[in-house]
Amino acid sequence: MHSRFNSYTDETLASMAQKGDSQAEECLIRRYMDEIREKCHIYFIAGADSEDVIQEGMIGLFKAIQSFECGKEAAFRTYANICINRQIISAIRKASRQKHEPLNNSISLDIRDDGDRMLGYADTPEDILMEKNLSDIIWDAGSSVLSSFEKKVLREYLAGQSYSDIAEKLGRNTKSIDNAMQRIRKKVTAQIAN
Repeated sequence: MHSRFNSYTDETLASMAQKGDSQAEECLIRRYMDEIREKCHIYFIAGADSEDVIQEGMIGLFKAIQSFECGKEAAFRTYANICINRQIISAIRKASRQKHEPLNNSISLDIRDDGDRMLGYADTPEDILMEKNLSDIIWDAGSSVLSSFEKKVLREYLAGQSYSDIAEKLGRNTKSIDNAMQRIRKKVTAQIAN
């Protein structure tokens, strides 16, 4: 890299980089690399290592270089720090959402029995096996996973009955039906996880 870049301001280098000067861009990256590394030590992305956090910081810096407007009041350093922080925080939020992916992709109890098959699933081998296992867990006569009351509640629920309709049919109050459904969800989830 040419030493002449060392005397240029960040704003000038950003303007040059936007016009396609790769050496100016490289100079800016070198100037901010230590700062990005230091900043990344305070952040943690679930399922990622420190180099992944640094990469997110670098992406933020590239975005800052590409979108900085020289005529504005803010200095490039201020703008770059905002872009770097936002990129890292955005990656953290995305990783956090993925952490809850098993909950977001869990099996709903809002399915209808169609003979031996349950509706609402794709016909991949994994899905068919999961459906069979779920069916075995719920309906197996020798199973102690669900109580007889919970099985009755679940049959009515899967038949499309509301909590109040189920309560009336089984001679219980709505709250006991709600409690039974919560227990069913927990038990089925625990069995699937095993």
